[in-house]
Amino acid sequence: MLTGPAILFCPADRPERFQKALDRADMVVIDMEDAVAPAGKATARQAMISHPVDPKRTFVRINGVNTSWFEDDLKALAATDYDKVMLPKAETRADVERLLAFSVVAICESPRGVYNAGEIASAPNTIGLTAGVEDLIAALGGFSTQWPDKRYRDVPRYARSSVMIAAQAFGKLSIDTVYLDIDDLDGQRREAVDAAACGFAASLCIHPSQVPVIRQAYRPADVEVEWATAVLAEARAHPGVFNFRGKMIDSPVLRQAGSIIARSGART
Repeated sequence: MLTGPAILFCPADRPERFQKALDRADMVVIDMEDAVAPAGKATARQAMISHPVDPKRTFVRINGVNTSWFEDDLKALAATDYDKVMLPKAETRADVERLLAFSVVAICESPRGVYNAGEIASAPNTIGLTAGVEDLIAALGGFSTQWPDKRYRDVPRYARSSVMIAAQAFGKLSIDTVYLDIDDLDGQRREAVDAAACGFAASLCIHPSQVPVIRQAYRPADVEVEWATAVLAEARAHPGVFNFRGKMIDSPVLRQAGSIIARSGART
């Protein structure tokens, strides 16, 4: 379903950027929600219809089910070949099931949405979940998702983790949230490295400069691939727990080694 780890947002009212975004990223999200002002919604829908790009590599973020724009967004989608939708402010399984004709990545970005992440993940047409931490903090009455050193505060990290675990509990994709500080590529790298290490399938991003950072973060280092290859080879001679390079190796560690190999595309 995903063609790579870097998924780039593009405003739906900027059709001249659609193909450019797709050329730079692994997948693109044509964003008809937050990126488009209320007065521009109709223009954005027409732009989406009139400027098609590869549907296999495209999501469309529509407006939420409780907005006045939702039904018009669906009518516009019906005039395209797009079959993958990002649903903002998803709060229940029923929200996702209003889109049974589409594969849905649900964005859990309200207290109810995060609380109900497992229920949302259980919908038959849910293919993935992501957390929207900026909206969540605003809904909670807060005003900051990050500490001064730009690391996320505990509540956003809890939401990110809860939504990820809920997604994977139902065999769905877990996609990490955006990193908003475009100029802080070191911060983006730190977040993407953490996401890959924890098992996220991909990361959302808002600027093309973040794409190569994310791709590199999700690609295991040569030393990691060498270790994983070697430990899996050694495991063939050991039916149980064994010591390898001073570390105890058991089944969970071997599964982690397998994940490294899978991300690298290597063969053992």
